[in-house]
Amino acid sequence: MARRRRGFPATLLVTLLRLVGCLLLICLAAPPCAAQQVKTSHAQFAFHLPLPDGVTGAESLAFDSSNHGPYTGVSHGRVLRWGGAAAGWTTFAHHQDYRKIPMCTTPVAPPEETESMPPVMSTSPIYDAATKQVTVLRSGLPYANGVAVSRDGSHAVVAHTVPCQAFRYWIKGPNAGEYELLADLPGYPDNVRRDARGGYWVALNQEKVRLDATAAAVAPPAKHLVGVRLDGDGVEVEELTTAKGVTLSEVVERGGKLWLGSVELDFIGLIMQ
Repeated sequence: MARRRRGFPATLLVTLLRLVGCLLLICLAAPPCAAQQVKTSHAQFAFHLPLPDGVTGAESLAFDSSNHGPYTGVSHGRVLRWGGAAAGWTTFAHHQDYRKIPMCTTPVAPPEETESMPPVMSTSPIYDAATKQVTVLRSGLPYANGVAVSRDGSHAVVAHTVPCQAFRYWIKGPNAGEYELLADLPGYPDNVRRDARGGYWVALNQEKVRLDATAAAVAPPAKHLVGVRLDGDGVEVEELTTAKGVTLSEVVERGGKLWLGSVELDFIGLIMQ
């Protein structure tokens, strides 16, 4: 006589169906995944590193390979270097015609032995220090203000001030030569710098002008944006806010700190992350 095939236990089947039903109800009741949370840092709580008396405009900041600095060009025509609390600010470089430019003349002139270095500024070209040749990567760009090259050298990010946008130019790889939109920005960008996570900090000189002036007067913005951090895909993941009337031209991330520069202020801001 043939053996009778054992069927699937009815009680177990009912239990499984109930479990599946409960899971479906939970999934249907749960809200959709929210957008990535944007972190907010308040620049008004930054530590102030004063510039020398009578000097303003730390428009751009840089550190050397030994992590000394920051270095910054300021309103009286010199490049200064911060040497810590003991040394303070010293002159690192100045234009060779420093004393012939009235707007750069100050009561305390730098010593003759101070290194002389003519200013070099560029946006879309690349300068090869070894060959002293300049290669134009892209021309006809609208107000290309800030430029930052990726850590691996595969692309450069360019901040366009007037259209409030950041673009990416591919230097090498399968997309070499392409110029693509990376992000629409919430304000008019100045400098752009790499962060420590494969993204970029973009300083905002001013927020976008509101088209509806009446609405702006009735309901002014709750926060004043002066900088944003973009991830490698151009998504905003962090923002900097401060009091109205303050603008930033530079945000540099270094050693777990944010160094903040402004063409209008007489100090450099410092935020501990």
